[in-house]
Amino acid sequence: MTKQRSFLKWAGGKYNLIEPITAMLPDGNKLIEPFVGAGSVFLNTDYPKYLLNDVNPDLITLFKYVKRRPKRFIEDARKLFTAANNTAEAYYSLRQQFNQSCDPYERSLLFLYLNRHGYNGLCRYNLSGQFNVPFGQYLRPYFPQTELELFAEKAQHATFTCMSFEHVFRRARKGDVIYCDPPYAPLSLTANFTSYASGGFTLDDQSELARRAEAAAYKRGIPVLISNHDTDFTRLLYRRAQLSKLQVSRFISPNADSRGKVAELLALYSRAHDNVVPLTARIRKLAP
Repeated sequence: MTKQRSFLKWAGGKYNLIEPITAMLPDGNKLIEPFVGAGSVFLNTDYPKYLLNDVNPDLITLFKYVKRRPKRFIEDARKLFTAANNTAEAYYSLRQQFNQSCDPYERSLLFLYLNRHGYNGLCRYNLSGQFNVPFGQYLRPYFPQTELELFAEKAQHATFTCMSFEHVFRRARKGDVIYCDPPYAPLSLTANFTSYASGGFTLDDQSELARRAEAAAYKRGIPVLISNHDTDFTRLLYRRAQLSKLQVSRFISPNADSRGKVAELLALYSRAHDNVVPLTARIRKLAP
């Protein structure tokens, strides 16, 4: 099966992790993604139905327009991808237009433009909710027509929502499968890069997500797979899950010398693994 790319560039996107993720995802009637991001897992799985959610309203509104009006959206979006718009002056003018606009369709068109012309596929807002990613200085930004068309076709089997992950978990039913790709827990106190949408994602949120994943799997029979950094904190959070460790290349840092492989975890909560020995018990057993 040929892997499908999203029409969005996305820091932390899961395109390069599709194989290990899909290998751990159980079969089900519907895949639920509380943190859909660019949608790489959605695009590269084959569930009958999907519930795709994100707390970023710009992202979800864009997805809805691509689903409902793909031809018109592609025609209108293409007009923004010109040499004249690929300058810092044009970019910052259109970014200001986006931040001042209250029209959802205009914002969706500009969101795609900003995503493809901004720095490194980042989606970042300041505390006032203003999109503030700098100009990317790309020679010729790619217009993703094929990817938009493929997304629109597959999106006919998807429902898009914009709500908290807690509300999404409440909508899950037996027979569903949940995949969570939350903003990652920080590797250190100075590496708390979580502002994909206004409000961030706290350590308390990380703990609540793990708690709800346990409850969904072991009390309701709904398997949950979570991606995150591999740290002492996340291993403690996911101590009742089946853990798989990965080495993943990361490209967010502006300093090329500091980019490299980062350890990540896939944590699967499933009734098939509800006899997992807690990490603390294993530590006690191994202690001298």
